[in-house]
Amino acid sequence: MTRTYLLDGLCCADCAAKIERHAAKLEGVRSAAVDVMTQKLTLTADDKSHLPALLENVTRIATRVEPDIKVSLFEEGAPARNVGTEARRSVLPYIRMAVGAALFAVGVSFTFDRWAELALFLGSYLLIGGEVVLLALKNISRGQIFDENFLMSVATVGAFAIGEYPEGVAVMLFYRIGEAFQAYAVGRSRKSIAALMDIRPDFANLKTGGEIRRVSPEDVNVGDLIVVKPGEKIPLDGVVTEGRSALDTSALTGESLPRDAEPGSEVLSGSINKNGLLTVEVKKPFGESTVSKILDLVQNASGAKAPVENFITKFARYYTPAVVCAAVALAVIPPLALGGGFADWINRALVFLVVSCPCALVISIPLSFFGGIGGASRNGILVKGSNYLDALHNVDTVVFDKTGTLTKGVFAVAEIAPAGGFSREALLELAAYAESGSNHPIAVSIQKAHGAAVSRGRVTEYEEIAGRGVRARVDGTAVLAGNGELLAEAGVTFERTDATGTAVYLAADGAFAGHIVIADEIKPDSKNAVAALKALGVKKTVMLTGDSRAVGDEVGRALGLDAVRAELLPQHKVEQLEKLFEEKSGKGKLLFVGDGINDAPVLARADVGIAMGGVGSDAAIEAADVVLMTDEPSKIADAVRIAKKTRTIVMQNIVFALAVKGVILALGALGYATMWEAVFGDVGVALIAVLNAMRAMRTLRRA
Repeated sequence: MTRTYLLDGLCCADCAAKIERHAAKLEGVRSAAVDVMTQKLTLTADDKSHLPALLENVTRIATRVEPDIKVSLFEEGAPARNVGTEARRSVLPYIRMAVGAALFAVGVSFTFDRWAELALFLGSYLLIGGEVVLLALKNISRGQIFDENFLMSVATVGAFAIGEYPEGVAVMLFYRIGEAFQAYAVGRSRKSIAALMDIRPDFANLKTGGEIRRVSPEDVNVGDLIVVKPGEKIPLDGVVTEGRSALDTSALTGESLPRDAEPGSEVLSGSINKNGLLTVEVKKPFGESTVSKILDLVQNASGAKAPVENFITKFARYYTPAVVCAAVALAVIPPLALGGGFADWINRALVFLVVSCPCALVISIPLSFFGGIGGASRNGILVKGSNYLDALHNVDTVVFDKTGTLTKGVFAVAEIAPAGGFSREALLELAAYAESGSNHPIAVSIQKAHGAAVSRGRVTEYEEIAGRGVRARVDGTAVLAGNGELLAEAGVTFERTDATGTAVYLAADGAFAGHIVIADEIKPDSKNAVAALKALGVKKTVMLTGDSRAVGDEVGRALGLDAVRAELLPQHKVEQLEKLFEEKSGKGKLLFVGDGINDAPVLARADVGIAMGGVGSDAAIEAADVVLMTDEPSKIADAVRIAKKTRTIVMQNIVFALAVKGVILALGALGYATMWEAVFGDVGVALIAVLNAMRAMRTLRRA
């Protein structure tokens, strides 16, 4: 059983890690995960009996770590704007900080006697940093020592102890200012994500008889009629029964061009009706609608953390205590070993303490991935976790399904070749009746070409054979309709065709009756998609298809693919994928792109699976790690590009933060760095890293 809680007011990544560790130790809890960006704690319990006590226990843990947090049960149906809400803060702390800053300015501008100077700077310090010192004392009483409040308190109190009053106040002042800017930057990023996900419709106009009632989307059932007025969001997936309009689908697909809607058109929830009045028959309940799935994917995406995020979390747990121990050693060992006063070495140790906080990393790294996921979503690419976004940057092998992925999946009869005394009309009619029980695109295209209504009473003993075709009895005649393997297994002698397309061979009472060729059209941007992937560093592009070798090779040549594996059954696709795993480089990732039900096992087996969401089956979308809201293969290259950009930002932050902190630590140990440089190494580096992380969303919107 899973339960999710909203931790409103959570803004400290280190605090989030502590809450996660303590929550994981609760009785009956199997796992715990805190997402600092969405301010959510997700707990998995062994059984329902442990759920009632969890809210009280979570509240106790959260408020012990960070008193301002407000804990509540997260409602899955709640509007997306709940994500990223901030605890309402009083202006009083800012007033105190302003008064303290004014006293500090007076202290450094004029000369006072020793006691007056101490009183002035002490008053300034308490106004600016009293809250930090108090919180540090409370945390120490709870056994939480190595946090930012403790480090800043020890460093600034130490500065006062050695008579460096201005430095002690200045460090605390700039720490508080930097902390405020950092909270502002994180808050802005959260608001950007909240705005991105603010596609949830608040109501539906339910049509019952001649009356229209405004109800919650959750209260509408499949088959109900809803009315969508101009300017309103379509609340549920359905089919237009009346009216014509243009729909803005940019929030779902990233496409700026509106889509026309008319009777018979399928419409997706979250689209905005631009002008006409539409009546829509609901086809899915709200929980299964497009907008609901998008909200669920984006809100929970950062719960699956990338390896670099997990590394930084573990690194932070040991880094801060190690630096504190080094600071103690620096303050004590050199003066004892070398002789002389303690003041200089204590000052150097205080520099260590100030610069030791790892907030620049533990905040900016998740923020970078969250921004990347948000930017991808704006482009109609839904990534189910930052681990998948991270894996995408290192893809070197891309494997495609053919039908519905690289081709349109809209089949049409291109050739009818009768044999054994059948006419073209008789062969097409025989095929239409044999395929009348199937909803496969090939079967549908044959029935469409036949044109006439099919009397199902003429068909008996119908059997669909996966990967082969169908076996049926039409007017008492035993009919086989499928690929060449179906007829070969039945011992039917037939002549294979070299025509481009998918050939459906037919046999009547064991005799070959002819073949029908079904052609599929390549999508307009498929060739550009393959070229873009190669430009991004993909070494190998492969297509797996159940179609004939001739069809597969022709599509492969047209698109510039490196390899084509044709005439594959669903289980053979998995086998081919295993072979490709053996061929790829050690660090490279294998990406599979598909859309059908039979692609689900391959999507799940690949390092990263991408499903075409526009026409993709629910099974494929569930099994995939990334979902494309349109059927454009070019979005695959966009996803890889976004992943590479996000990874670059992450590495920039890691290198920048560690390099600056390392330099300041070294200079501090040698006595060249002052508390001012230490403040920059802590607060300044964190702020720059957060601002850099925010580029992920802004830059990637245009990817």
